[in-house]
Amino acid sequence: TVNCLDQHVEKSPNRVALIWERDEPGTAVHVTYRELLDLTCRLANTLKKYGIQKGDKVAIYMPVSPLSVAGMLACARIGAVHTVVFAGFSAESLAGRIMDSGCKAVITYNQGVRGGRILELKTTVDEAVRNCPSIKHVFVAQRTDNKVRMSDCDIPLEEEMTKAASVCTPESMDSEDMLFMLYTSGSTGKPKGIVHTQAGYLLYAAFTHKYVFDYQQSDVFGCVADIGWITGHSYVVYGPLCNGATSVLFESTPAYPDPGRYWEVVQRLKINQFYAAPTAIRLLLNYGEDWVKKYDRSSLKTLGSVGEPINKEAWQWFYQVVGEGRCTLVDTWWQTETGGICIAPRPSEEKAEIVPAMAMRPFFGIVPVLMDDNGKVIEGNDVSGALCIAQPWPGMARTIYGDHQQFVDVYFKAYPGYYFTGDGAYRTKKGYYQITGRMDDVINISGHRLGTAEIEDAMADHPDVPETAVIGYPHKIKGEGAFAFVVLKEQTAHVDHVKEELKTIVASKIAKYAVPDHILVVKRLPKTRSGKIMRRLLRKVVTEQSNDMGDVTTLDDPSVVKEILDAYQKYKDKSSS
Repeated sequence: TVNCLDQHVEKSPNRVALIWERDEPGTAVHVTYRELLDLTCRLANTLKKYGIQKGDKVAIYMPVSPLSVAGMLACARIGAVHTVVFAGFSAESLAGRIMDSGCKAVITYNQGVRGGRILELKTTVDEAVRNCPSIKHVFVAQRTDNKVRMSDCDIPLEEEMTKAASVCTPESMDSEDMLFMLYTSGSTGKPKGIVHTQAGYLLYAAFTHKYVFDYQQSDVFGCVADIGWITGHSYVVYGPLCNGATSVLFESTPAYPDPGRYWEVVQRLKINQFYAAPTAIRLLLNYGEDWVKKYDRSSLKTLGSVGEPINKEAWQWFYQVVGEGRCTLVDTWWQTETGGICIAPRPSEEKAEIVPAMAMRPFFGIVPVLMDDNGKVIEGNDVSGALCIAQPWPGMARTIYGDHQQFVDVYFKAYPGYYFTGDGAYRTKKGYYQITGRMDDVINISGHRLGTAEIEDAMADHPDVPETAVIGYPHKIKGEGAFAFVVLKEQTAHVDHVKEELKTIVASKIAKYAVPDHILVVKRLPKTRSGKIMRRLLRKVVTEQSNDMGDVTTLDDPSVVKEILDAYQKYKDKSSS
């Protein structure tokens, strides 16, 4: 926290650290570095008063706000370890994370507000904590004026903070002490607690923030991710604050109160760098250009994309429509495990080319290699393989909490001596990197190895298709076939005609063998709250194991499962008749 707060308070205490764009449109709250240090110290002293010490774990179950950022920094200041749990997760998910990490306290709000709706956060925490004997206290802040049930272990946070001292001496920490844990889902389904440490993580977050986005002093940096994800940790909180930046906290959703929300915020807050997920861009692209053009976006200099590979149509729309063809667009590849951006078009030589929808260039100190099926390094260009990283970098995760063996097995066993990313990549003729999707989302059709992301990209080029998800399923002759789930734009007529066009596009963009055997039109795809498509569920539908869907608590809206099952049943009945 000294790097994120004290150093800036000494030099320029009244510089704005955070702009909290609340859910209610047009109600931004500005917080200076001095005010944020005051909040952080009072919160830190409150934690100490209730027995939180160096090394203790604290769960933060709050939407993005100055207080939740202060909560993270307060933990860091006293040497406690924070684990932020996205405030949309269920009580069961929250309890699982609390139990796995052994948290002593939870910090939460009475309620949350998102997209005009009230979220019952305290109620969820109560339900979670019932099964968590390690929790001694729940600190409850007020986001709304509504009363919630308070019991003996519940502490009204703001009330306590007003009584607390505004000075808190920072704990002295070793560079490799734990800073935070963040749970991420693996292919197993049980989330794993990824551990990041003090010095290397902060250095890497700050460096990538400065150089990938070309951040200049006095810019307003707008990363619209939630703090529940690594993107929020690295590019809403730690990276920007370490660099003395002004960071935007976006509490709302892209389409509330209307699909112009992002661009209205860009105009009002004069945002210079705008960092968002492709899933949000694809959603907004559906609503047309007028919502974007209604607002002045001249403050924008850099656009960024994060969280999944961006398809070409979304990239072009983001670049041409939002950025008016004059902003640098960086498609950033990284993971919870890498701590910060590893491959992105910038930094690079001045005016160096940027290829649409491609991460392209490794960041300083990142040495990517492609491996073949026999674990040998693939030399040369115009080649594809498993993406590994050949030497350590400051931001890399140090372990999986409580299970170092799993950490070794998952990331270092497949290709000894290398970190295995779990992703496949293509190195172009010019030596740039294109991420082709998760290796576990790779299908093998008649001996051809194919990332489902490639088929998805091809189909997403169709003007009536905003979103697709392709999965592999067992095929009697080809070994595996491709099954496509497709979302169409609302006014689309001639569905069968569109399906034929999609097959033609895939055949022409990739190859005939890549054409999906089945194309099922659905209203929407099953997504986690961070916008990742849960392909595992689609596989269950297609392989008819729908009675065993596994954990669906991370879905944005679990009712989507029945919707897709019904559509699949209709499709099957129609096919067999």
